[in-house]
Amino acid sequence: MASLKNIKNRINSIANTQKITKAMKMVAAAKVKKAEAMVKASRPFTWYLFDVFSQVHNKLGTLKFEPIQTQRALDNYVELLKMRDIKTTALLVISSNKGLAGAYSANIARYTIEKIKDLKNKGQKVVVYLIGQKAFASLKNLQTTLDFEIKEIYTTILDDLNPMDALVVSEDLAEAYVNKEIDKIELITTRYQNMMTYKIEDWVLLPALEAKEDEEILKKFHTEENVTKTSNADMIFEPNPVLILAKIVPMYITNVIYQALLEANASELASRMTAMSAATKSAEDMIKTLTVQYNKARQEKITQELTEVISGANALR
Repeated sequence: MASLKNIKNRINSIANTQKITKAMKMVAAAKVKKAEAMVKASRPFTWYLFDVFSQVHNKLGTLKFEPIQTQRALDNYVELLKMRDIKTTALLVISSNKGLAGAYSANIARYTIEKIKDLKNKGQKVVVYLIGQKAFASLKNLQTTLDFEIKEIYTTILDDLNPMDALVVSEDLAEAYVNKEIDKIELITTRYQNMMTYKIEDWVLLPALEAKEDEEILKKFHTEENVTKTSNADMIFEPNPVLILAKIVPMYITNVIYQALLEANASELASRMTAMSAATKSAEDMIKTLTVQYNKARQEKITQELTEVISGANALR
């Protein structure tokens, strides 16, 4: 059995760790409430924006758009709506910058690896855009093995989420798409469900027309009772649907990325809170077990000392 000193040191060490995990759990719990509120507040807007985008495009039908020149690739809605043969697919992967969130980042990396393998089996080239350092740490050593390229890494976006960061990412992706460097963009993120669960999903981002036709994306945000589909409503577009489409396409792309960031942030915080809660409970159980061991060892030592004293006294008689 370990000495009393060693057991006492282990108890103190675990107690100190428990203080840290408990503090991290409390911090995550405080943050996840705000993150959850932001996710739920933004979902109706994402829903209606997608719905309006669908209606505008349906209103235009099969109208042939003439090529246009824009300063920003994100404003070139004509190219962003084009469907073309898919030779290169880009994956925008949202993970985290920090650890101690259970298997959160590992699950995202595992899902991304399987997605890359699937795309490679279809004969497509794959380029990856990463948001968060944890996914990069998991994927960087597999570039040669799986034959894909990590194009860009965004490490500061998750520190303070705001729509402008989503705009930067969407412009980079739109530029690569308009320049025909990539033919399709899928976004891998975690959709927040509740404090205990999240779901890893991939959404089609570009071409925007394919995303529009994917009705499943509507279900991803149709989680609030006050959100209703308005596609059957008779809507009037002023000044005309084409100008509205020119404005709504870049807004839609940017908003989907921002929504994905909010979902991932809430999922990460919930995962960290759960992981730190489990770690705190495990530390408590270990302290109880070690305390029992300490008391047994202490009792054995006292018994041994008493036996030695009694034996010594009997020897003097």
